[in-house]
Amino acid sequence: MTTDHPWIDEDLQLFRDSARRFIEKEVAPQEAHWAEQGHVDRPIWNRFGHAGLLCPSIPEQYGGGGGHFGHDAVVALEMGRALAIGPNVNVHSGIVAQYILRYGTEEQKLRWLPKMASGEFVGAIAMTEPGAGSDLKSVKTQAIRSGDDWVISGAKTFITNGWLADLVCVVVKTETGAGARGVSLIVVETKDLSGYRRGKILEKIGLKGQDTSELFFDGVRVPYSNLLGVETGKGFGQLMEQLPQERMIIALGCVATMQRAVEETAAYARARVVFGQPLLSLQNTRFKLAECSTKATVARHFVDSCMAMVLQGKLDNETAAMAKWWCTQANCEVVDECLQIHGGYGYMTEYPIARMYVNARAGKIYGGSNEIMKELIARGLAARV
Repeated sequence: MTTDHPWIDEDLQLFRDSARRFIEKEVAPQEAHWAEQGHVDRPIWNRFGHAGLLCPSIPEQYGGGGGHFGHDAVVALEMGRALAIGPNVNVHSGIVAQYILRYGTEEQKLRWLPKMASGEFVGAIAMTEPGAGSDLKSVKTQAIRSGDDWVISGAKTFITNGWLADLVCVVVKTETGAGARGVSLIVVETKDLSGYRRGKILEKIGLKGQDTSELFFDGVRVPYSNLLGVETGKGFGQLMEQLPQERMIIALGCVATMQRAVEETAAYARARVVFGQPLLSLQNTRFKLAECSTKATVARHFVDSCMAMVLQGKLDNETAAMAKWWCTQANCEVVDECLQIHGGYGYMTEYPIARMYVNARAGKIYGGSNEIMKELIARGLAARV
């Protein structure tokens, strides 16, 4: 069996077909409605869970699909292909659930993962603060031990899934003045939690259906056992170990979006008549589409090679950073050129290319800004000189 991605075997292709059917039927038609209200309707998460599309790489003993990262990657591809950005299952399944699986105790896995797999819990990760973005060592949110509890105080912003989240993995300082060694991850169950408050859903230029919000912790008390793992001060290392996988999810979404942009634009250019002939017959249009198709193809092959490394457990931080920054940059460039070919229609939200345009820009910021990605790559180069 052959697919457009060599790492997608027969099992993954069957899973991909199922994911595509569900997303096209249940998700894509609701995107305009969700964009208007600024968040998804909560039941969609339960439907994702019922369809087996949440936590597909989590072992069956914890309620997941028993697959591997390739299954999360397939969902990311299909969400990107369908321009489905409202329910951020990538953060839920590909990031939050992975932290719990990798670092949680057995009791934590049994307590949280089945509810995430079913959609009973929506997961979010709270890293960014008003004064600390990509510099995770500088977070100010504190967690102080008080008997059998942690008392958490601080604020987080730009939190994906934040408005609906039932389970938030919070990056905190458990020891001030210790830099990276003072960072820990504490999992917070939000229902009826005293001192926990959601701020407004943030108004963005794109990704409008995603419930991105502020979160406030005012002396929030959670059990000491909610510390992810069994030791404090391990959070920064946990974050660094998992970020390459997060960056691959971002790159995969870009690959799917670029391919969709080229296909949509080629179809438009074939149908659009200018000066008595199809727009696609004009040399400038043909050359621009050739450039865009080349970038999309280069991105796909690079990301496919990265996926092969991920599935073998060999993807390093530098290569993941390369994939993240280059693909998000290429995505913006391709979508911009494709919008230009659409002319004035490309600026109308009824055309998919317009939605791609406003959604693509955030990719260069989240998951670690592209400037930080280049710094990580440069540090690796310097260390080898």
